Amino acid sequence: MPIAAKATAAAGLLTPKDHALLLIDFQPQMAFATTSIDATTLRTNAAIISRAAAGFKVPTVLNTVAAKGFSGPMFSEITEAFPGQELLDRTSMNCWEDENVIKVVNAIGKDRLVFAGLWTSVCIVDPVLSAIEQGFEAYVITDACGDVSAEAHERAVTRMVQVGARPMTAMQYLLELQRDWARSETYDLTTAIAQQVGGAYGLGILYAKSMFGAQEG
Repeated sequence: MPIAAKATAAAGLLTPKDHALLLIDFQPQMAFATTSIDATTLRTNAAIISRAAAGFKVPTVLNTVAAKGFSGPMFSEITEAFPGQELLDRTSMNCWEDENVIKVVNAIGKDRLVFAGLWTSVCIVDPVLSAIEQGFEAYVITDACGDVSAEAHERAVTRMVQVGARPMTAMQYLLELQRDWARSETYDLTTAIAQQVGGAYGLGILYAKSMFGAQEG
């Protein structure tokens, strides 16, 4: 018997209400040594996921390491999307070993977590492996992560995937939250983020709207 298709989404696709986002160590000192991705692209992708999470009301944990003493403030592309939100500062490289971070994660109460930050091989690998070992489902926005070399980044992603983490991109994250252009309540939000920080895709939307009055859906 052939399998009958159903017009339903896969359970593995993210929705705004089924996960929390952890943004980790997007700070100047970490970015200075990052070479696996250029700083402009990294900041752009950080802006995409931050604006997406804020707009879709995804619970988000903002955390830094040694912000005052060494690493500097979190990228403004992130903090401007979450005005007034507390930044949890740590001493540990692994945010999963910080009691204040874990307290917030537990208060949010989501079993599905999405991670992005610097560096992939330390401050992302460590909490992702720790969370998965404790039974959480983990996604990693790989083009909103970076490391001291392409090798370091790629090996880190491979290591996380080997234990079950699911890689994705910043634009994929935004569009997965929207997923249907008929969802009018977030249509303007999604297309505005794409136009403002979505690179060539955003330019295409702007062009189509300006020249032809066109829109998705």
